[in-house]
Amino acid sequence: MNRQYYVYIMTNKSNTVLYTGVTNNLIRRVYEHKEKLVDGFARKYKITKLVYYEVFEDIENAIFGEKQIKGGSRQKKIDLINSINKGWRELYEEL
Repeated sequence: MNRQYYVYIMTNKSNTVLYTGVTNNLIRRVYEHKEKLVDGFARKYKITKLVYYEVFEDIENAIFGEKQIKGGSRQKKIDLINSINKGWRELYEEL
């Protein structure tokens, strides 16, 4: 059975805070952020809007991708988001 893994970026209502994560169930994980079900950074900064994600076939590459994004500058994250989602629309509805 092939599993899929996701690296994602979420932001707050005003697009001022960026959160990068990795998961094997993007719909569930974004729902947890939106409903503030888990304590931490995303809950504290009201991270509720999915603006970027990419799919990986194995967890090692997904974690590597997450580290690459997290290690980059804010501008690199913005450029990455803009490369697939220029208007920073909510992508959760499209999953």
